[in-house]
Amino acid sequence: MILKDIFHSDLVKEIEESGNLKQFAAGDVIVNMDAYIKHIPVVISGSIKVIRTEEDGREILLYYLTPGESCIVSILAGMKNETSKIKAIVEEDAEIMLIPSDKAKEWVKNYPEWTDFIFNLYQKRFEELLDVVNSVAFQKIDARLLHLIKQKTQLYQSKEISVTHQKLADELGITREATSRVLKQMEKDHLVVLSRNKIELL
Repeated sequence: MILKDIFHSDLVKEIEESGNLKQFAAGDVIVNMDAYIKHIPVVISGSIKVIRTEEDGREILLYYLTPGESCIVSILAGMKNETSKIKAIVEEDAEIMLIPSDKAKEWVKNYPEWTDFIFNLYQKRFEELLDVVNSVAFQKIDARLLHLIKQKTQLYQSKEISVTHQKLADELGITREATSRVLKQMEKDHLVVLSRNKIELL
């Protein structure tokens, strides 16, 4: 199991004894907005996307979780018994270890490597969130869209991805019409090839 690549044997044993290993399908919601965090997800296989949802229904993608990673927002909310400020959705079928929040808090005192794990996640997510802020504030839609497509090809390890224009629009917080218009221009510029619900990065 991937846990053994991250933690030493004592902590791995505690995680396996305290956690609940579950299978989730793409589209399943792992963490909901405004919900109390009772279990912290650690991705064993597959991936999760973490998004922020506004009251008007608009969404923006914050970052992806891949094997060996967890959601720092969920960890902090769970340990402080606060509600979630994000929504976590399974991007591709995933196996996830659900760790009780009280255990995660306890391990901060007992396992320095768990604390290091949290701090490393915090640093990585902070840098990714800075990228999101930078792209929303300073980059044009075409640059943001191309970056998102590249992220997805890396995530799925394939130059061709199955995704709708609406899904890309939702993750960028823009309209489907704008997304389709930019994608068509990107195809004219020989950056991508478009087909029904599929995009190939050239």
